Amino acid sequence: MSRTPQIRIPATYLRGGTSKGVFFRLDDLPEAAQSPGPIRDALLLRVIGSPDPYQKQIDGMGGATSSTSKTVILSKSDSPDHDVDYLFGQVSIDKPFVDWSGNCGNLSAAVGPFAIESGLIDAERIPDNGIATVRIWQANIGKTIVSRVPITDGKVQETGDFELDGVTFPAAEVAVEFTDPADGDGAMFPTGNVIDELEVPEEVVTGGVLKATLINAGIPTIFINAADIGYTGTELQEAINSDTRALARFEAIRARGAVRMGLIEHVDQAANRQHTPKVAFVAPPADYLSSSGKQVAASDIDLLVRALSMGKLHHAMMGTAAVAISVAAAVPGTLVNLAAGGGERTSVSFGHPSGTLQVGAEVSQINGQWTATKAIMSRSARVLMEGWVRVPGDSF
Repeated sequence: MSRTPQIRIPATYLRGGTSKGVFFRLDDLPEAAQSPGPIRDALLLRVIGSPDPYQKQIDGMGGATSSTSKTVILSKSDSPDHDVDYLFGQVSIDKPFVDWSGNCGNLSAAVGPFAIESGLIDAERIPDNGIATVRIWQANIGKTIVSRVPITDGKVQETGDFELDGVTFPAAEVAVEFTDPADGDGAMFPTGNVIDELEVPEEVVTGGVLKATLINAGIPTIFINAADIGYTGTELQEAINSDTRALARFEAIRARGAVRMGLIEHVDQAANRQHTPKVAFVAPPADYLSSSGKQVAASDIDLLVRALSMGKLHHAMMGTAAVAISVAAAVPGTLVNLAAGGGERTSVSFGHPSGTLQVGAEVSQINGQWTATKAIMSRSARVLMEGWVRVPGDSF
């Protein structure tokens, strides 16, 4: 009988926004896992409890949803313009796969607090009381994030009165600014259009053509009209996630949008790029009852948005997708902008399954090309547990 002992690795379990994940300092990882590659991936899979054919992640730290199957690795930055380097890994629940293709906007809110409490921020940059500004290099996408973390008596303040739909308890507000959130290697609108006609299978939509806004800001996202695929935009998780045919239709849309955006060459490659792009559907404002039973009034929002992550409808809204929503809403003529009533705007309030969220964005047009200068949102973060995670020594 195999009796391989377990090893223990320093780790912290944090909630950031409407997600939670296992955070590591790079130097605390086993030496073989400190560099990217299959050994690191195998370690993180075992920590989270994947791949799990039961899709429960009982034998790991994951919570069996895309919002809770996440890992973060932080290290002190070598750049004089940044304090820490932040690497995010989205762990597949049922497949042996860690997706490094994008960022997690929600967990971005926990990076600053973790960096401060882990000693990765120079002490002179942390006030006794006030706001500590943490300059983060998001290594997955090569972008800067600025986090403003409240400090009380020299420590991160985690408790407070800030309420965030999708999170049960109030906490301290953490402002997160995504600098230059558009794709740094290409156009914010990869096709050059604010609306495209996306060719999809007939079983997705009669006629095989679907209007879509394809944008790369915050995270690559495919926006479509809810009405075009038979929805109202007020749907909650059970209306989508219990419908295998609906999920297959969304994946078909996602795969074809990914090809059109130049993220993959063939639809078959989408299975190995689960984290990006996202697919979301939008609709004009309407009254609805959120998943918590809270009444959301049409008069309180600019539009409705429902987004899928890792193949399932998200219970609230991914932070990076919220950036994409705010940027797309600020550009006249996109499907998001039109659902919100059209025109120019610098912020947008939208309804999601758990409630509402307001996000600000600044865009400009240079030489006929749209670009985003920044997007800002408020989240909260809290340490849930700290200590060590344990994994069998032969698992990576």
